[in-house]
Amino acid sequence: MSRIGKLPITVPAGVEVKLAGQDVEIKGPKGSLSLTVSEPITVAKNEAGEIEVTRPDDERESRSLHGLTRTLVNNMVIGVTEGYEKKLEIVGVGYRVISKGPTQLEFNLGFSHPVIVDAPAGVTFAVEKPTAFSVQGIDKQVVGEVAANIRKLRKPEPYKGKGVRYAGEHVRRKVGKAGK
Repeated sequence: MSRIGKLPITVPAGVEVKLAGQDVEIKGPKGSLSLTVSEPITVAKNEAGEIEVTRPDDERESRSLHGLTRTLVNNMVIGVTEGYEKKLEIVGVGYRVISKGPTQLEFNLGFSHPVIVDAPAGVTFAVEKPTAFSVQGIDKQVVGEVAANIRKLRKPEPYKGKGVRYAGEHVRRKVGKAGK
C-alpha cells in the first residue's frame, strides 16, 4: 500500500469540497481550485469529513497514481487556505527588480534592455528589496513554474555567482583562470 496515498486529507474549517465523479473542486478563503482525477483512482469523503483517495487494484499504473493524486489534492487544500510562495534573490552589480504593480515586474539583468515579466492569472509578485522578491499564489505548480521561468532569464553563473536564484540556493562555484 502507498504510504502517502493511504493517508486521509484533513479539511480545515472554511474549506468546501465538491466531489462529482472524477472531478474534485476545492473552495477556500483564498480562492478555488479544481482537478480531474485519473481514471482508476477514486476520491471520497469519509464520516470524519476527511478526503480519502483509494485505488481499485495493485496494478503498476494504479499504484503510481495513488500517491500522486493524494498529494495533488492535499496541495490544493493547502493552496486555498495558506497559499504558496517562492522567494528569489538577484546577485550581481547593477542587477535589480522594480515592481510595476502586483502582477508585473521589471528586471535589469545586464542586458541592453529591461526585461518585463507579467504574472499569469492567480499569481502575484511582491518586491521586498531591489534584489529580493517573491512569487505568490494558490496553485503550487503555477507558482513554481513562474519562479523557474524568472530564474531562467539569467541563471546563476558558476564563476561569479551572478544571476537570479532561489533564496537560500547554493551555487557551485568554479575556479577562474589561473594567472602566471
